[in-house]
Amino acid sequence: MQANNIQVNNTTLTGNTGTEVMVQFDLSWENSWRGSGVNNWDAAWVFVKYRLPGDGGFDHVRLEATGHVAPGGSTLDLGLLAPGVAYDATTNPVVGVFIRRDADGTGTFSASGVQLLWNYGALGITYADIAEVRVYAIEMVYVNAGAFQLGTGGAETNAFHKSTTTEPFPITSENTLSVSVNQNALWADGEIVTGTLSAAFPKGFAASYMMKYEMSQQQYVDFLNSLTRPQQVAHVGTDLSIGTSTVNEPYVMSVTAALSGRNSIRCDATIDPNGSITFYCDANGNGISGEADDGQWVACGNLTLSDVAAYLDWSGLRFMTELEYEKACRGPLPPLPNEFPWRAPSVTGGPFTLDNAFTTSEGIATGYSTTVGNAMYGSSSIGASPVRVGAFAAHPSNTGRISSGAGYYGVMELAGNMYELTISAGNTTGQAYTGTHGDGELTEAGAHDAVSWPAFTDADQMGLRGGAYTTQAADLGRLRVSDRALGATANLVTRISGFGGRGVRTAP
Repeated sequence: MQANNIQVNNTTLTGNTGTEVMVQFDLSWENSWRGSGVNNWDAAWVFVKYRLPGDGGFDHVRLEATGHVAPGGSTLDLGLLAPGVAYDATTNPVVGVFIRRDADGTGTFSASGVQLLWNYGALGITYADIAEVRVYAIEMVYVNAGAFQLGTGGAETNAFHKSTTTEPFPITSENTLSVSVNQNALWADGEIVTGTLSAAFPKGFAASYMMKYEMSQQQYVDFLNSLTRPQQVAHVGTDLSIGTSTVNEPYVMSVTAALSGRNSIRCDATIDPNGSITFYCDANGNGISGEADDGQWVACGNLTLSDVAAYLDWSGLRFMTELEYEKACRGPLPPLPNEFPWRAPSVTGGPFTLDNAFTTSEGIATGYSTTVGNAMYGSSSIGASPVRVGAFAAHPSNTGRISSGAGYYGVMELAGNMYELTISAGNTTGQAYTGTHGDGELTEAGAHDAVSWPAFTDADQMGLRGGAYTTQAADLGRLRVSDRALGATANLVTRISGFGGRGVRTAP
């Protein structure tokens, strides 16, 4: 499976014992690092799905706690359903693993012959029952543990601060926090209600992993293609209900007959009326999947909260909180008034033009700045559309964090392109969040079933941070790290083009 420049190849099953088998594959990705700078690293979050004969969709593989093989040059960390709690095959299984460098280095990273141990016999199935196995990988960035500050004391809308002052609020632990106007409590001037953030609410002090890029269209296609037909129907815009065989709006996220807004996800015009549907990216509109210019690496929009929640549950990740968002942007550095994620108070207005459009090397042809932060928004946007994830960092004139638009730890596009969906500390639903992870499985209807996640039955249960390509110059402040203009009111019941997805995971 592919997502921007990460590759999983040569997946096979080997060493079958009659109850256990090794899932073997090769893994690689470009622009990897460990050490230097902030002394952190990137990694791949890897998880496995399997399918039995028939059209039942793919189920999640629960891996063993021992017995895996990490090739030379790599190390492997278990991803328990509840990190920090003892392994239990039933209540706290291994839902995936992190694979990363075992020593400092930069550049393309490859691990050939990774082996993950699967006890399929515990499911009551035989080796012959396994029809197909798929391995998925998502590029992640390690966000180091440690203290940081919320807010800047600047002019950002509704920014966090110490309740009785305009000073930034320090996060020094994961302990319970009061959200109140009382002295020294966490507060903001809008988008907030009195409450409590429990010790389980992720505050950004603990170490975590965050997706390096916003969800790409190919990642969402891979997700859709693992689901049953009823589950697929729940996560596209076009009506593909059971019994439908002719599709007049095959671009299923934009719900159009042809490419719109650079969202290239589609199905065929004629489909099986009952079975699972094969989705693919088709930016050039010729009905052929897998071509070099089909837009697989463009950020995925037109999503609802239920879409993103299902993807994160399916992949064993979780939503970030708005506190974790500020940590990923700012790190431990002192806040700068009105700063953007690249630690500067300015951003280029472009406008940008593209070269190699819709390909894996899609990049910025004109409008790129080597001295001012680059981000996709309003006046800079390409025909009011998103671009390939990581496009700014890939520019040949990139000079570092500012020009690439990166956060402190190396997370890309935390401002612009797509809004960042965050659990809000400013509303009652968000304050009840306990940071549970997805278990890899969805309900039969395709909904997430993770404990403490919002049910998404009304409009305002989340927050939006960082702005999007749809953000106009008049609202430029929404791209700033501490801006909370939409901090507790993410209306994503309907499908809107500027809403994408990014997941996190508490570090092992």
